[in-house]
Amino acid sequence: MKLEAALALAFLSVTITPTFAQLPDDLKRQFDEAERRIVRLPPAAFPELPGNVVRELQRRGCTIPQTPYTKQPQNVIQGEFARSGQKDWAVLCSIKGVSTILVFWKGSERNPAEIGGMEDRIFLQGITADEIGYSRGISAVGNDFIVQHYDAYGGPKPPPIDHQGIDDAFVEKASVVWCFHNGQWLKLTGAD
Repeated sequence: MKLEAALALAFLSVTITPTFAQLPDDLKRQFDEAERRIVRLPPAAFPELPGNVVRELQRRGCTIPQTPYTKQPQNVIQGEFARSGQKDWAVLCSIKGVSTILVFWKGSERNPAEIGGMEDRIFLQGITADEIGYSRGISAVGNDFIVQHYDAYGGPKPPPIDHQGIDDAFVEKASVVWCFHNGQWLKLTGAD
């Protein structure tokens, strides 16, 4: 099972972008249209975000892409990503069709970490028989989630951590967990 999940993730990361160039014209047009229809909310649509973070996101030109799975605003999370007890914010920031997770340490707008930058287009998938939709989502996860995914799917062995990571998911497909450890971000693979 671990090998299958690792192979699936490797396959996705190597083949998904070139695949768009090989799609039949009609299907390519459908994906182009779906990309234009991705719902992206302005930072001000998240009243829980500190004002200074909203202003920094606006200054950068960020919008926050939404999945069609829920009507609740998503892809803005609070967690303890650097250390236990420290409240940080993470936002999936989309600029010109590329989304990056920005992590605002202690809610400060200064020097946010930037991780996981990828084209929004590669997170499009069939939602229903007739609908293509955006399917990238982030969530705060704890050590139990990280260890369970490591046990089930393998990947790099997670270090001992006492704080949260960020699950970066291609919803219903696969995910990676970003974990801050010893001053750097570790990318731990997993699957949904």
